[in-house]
Amino acid sequence: MSYDFHTHTLLSDGALSPIEMISESVAKGYKVIAITDHVAIGYLDRLVAEITKDCVLAQKHWNIIAIPGVELTHLPAKSIADAAKQAKAAKAKLVVAHGETIAENVEPGTNLAAVKSPDVDILAHPGLITIEEAQLAAQNDIYIEISARKGHALTNGHVVKIAQQAGAKLIVNSDAHDDRDLLTPDFTRAVALGAGIEESYLAVILNNNPLTLLNKLNITL
Repeated sequence: MSYDFHTHTLLSDGALSPIEMISESVAKGYKVIAITDHVAIGYLDRLVAEITKDCVLAQKHWNIIAIPGVELTHLPAKSIADAAKQAKAAKAKLVVAHGETIAENVEPGTNLAAVKSPDVDILAHPGLITIEEAQLAAQNDIYIEISARKGHALTNGHVVKIAQQAGAKLIVNSDAHDDRDLLTPDFTRAVALGAGIEESYLAVILNNNPLTLLNKLNITL
């Protein structure tokens, strides 16, 4: 099965509409896709409502679980907890926090604020994450992303090392912005291996962790 909990559409900086992105993922054999467009708080409620409508439509007619979510992006670090709470109140089923990737200018303290929030589910591309941040992610059941996206993927090796030391759960996501970014099972496996995941641990990252995340979100396959 293919699971992907981090994608973008033309509602933020992607190329396709939500229903187009879901349609492409169905064609590629996905079982689960989350639409997590970039957002702060200004249009959060509208964004979640629009994504949810297309996710409901897709699930009615296609064999896929489509999850309406958000990626809290470039917010002041001190506002992340409140924004994540607002996103869940708006019925976002998944909240991703845009971590401190080295590929972009992200406010220091963003990773720490995200892993302290009870409403954040995934810390995306966290860059040079610290052991303290990873330990908090483990304690608070927040998943740490291994990113398949150019630039963000540069620190995957460091992310895996620190997350495994802390006992934090890792998950591979595409951070897709169009259909060409969507993952195949073979490429997902290659991203995990390239990040330093041992062959014996692949099943945990690629199968077990997506299932436990779905369980956390109260979503049944």
